[in-house]
Amino acid sequence: MVSKRTLILWDIDGTLIVSHGAGVRAMELGFQKQFGRSCDLGQVDWAGRTDSWITSEVLRHNDLPVTPENIQAYLEAYLSLLPVELAKGQQGQVLPGVLELLETLHTRDDIAQGLLTGNLRRGAQFKLTHYEVWHYFEFGAFADDSPLRNELGPHARRRARELHGVDFAPDRTFIIGDTPHDIACGKVIGAQTIAVATGQYPLDELTAHSPTHAFADFSDTAAFLRAISV
Repeated sequence: MVSKRTLILWDIDGTLIVSHGAGVRAMELGFQKQFGRSCDLGQVDWAGRTDSWITSEVLRHNDLPVTPENIQAYLEAYLSLLPVELAKGQQGQVLPGVLELLETLHTRDDIAQGLLTGNLRRGAQFKLTHYEVWHYFEFGAFADDSPLRNELGPHARRRARELHGVDFAPDRTFIIGDTPHDIACGKVIGAQTIAVATGQYPLDELTAHSPTHAFADFSDTAAFLRAISV
């Protein structure tokens, strides 16, 4: 049996899927549900951030105490509404090429793939179960681990090591995402980075942050596989 030697860590929103605002709507409605007034998530530069960071910023922008109790209550309200917003099915989708790529990597004995996402673990499960790709991921790092995205990489690598019994080398670890924050997160742990322009950032803006590789989308499976080959 071939031992696993390459670690692939995926972002979710704008990278694997787009939910066309389900998460944002759930955040805004969750704020209203918990605190009795409306909020505008457009006040916060949330792309590539963690849910726990976003909630803190929303509270701050709305002059509410940024306490652990308020953060937790807000997140619980958000999670209670997220499945409802996902079920509305407003043209959300798995992004081009992603299904074929996930399936191809899943069949490779030398590759382990997990998540490195700003979503809470339950939020990630809600989203990826809705789009029928949750089963590809046995482990990951989430907003539950830290509000700072740059601190998530070590959690993901530790869980990969615990699950597979392999200490994946940084140069055989690939962080995949659609924002400059994903690129920075990978560089912090010395990983290779793959940027994809299927989110809010255009390709030229992503390449300005010097990822190892950059793609317009993942419709070319062979090109992706070449990027992660030795």
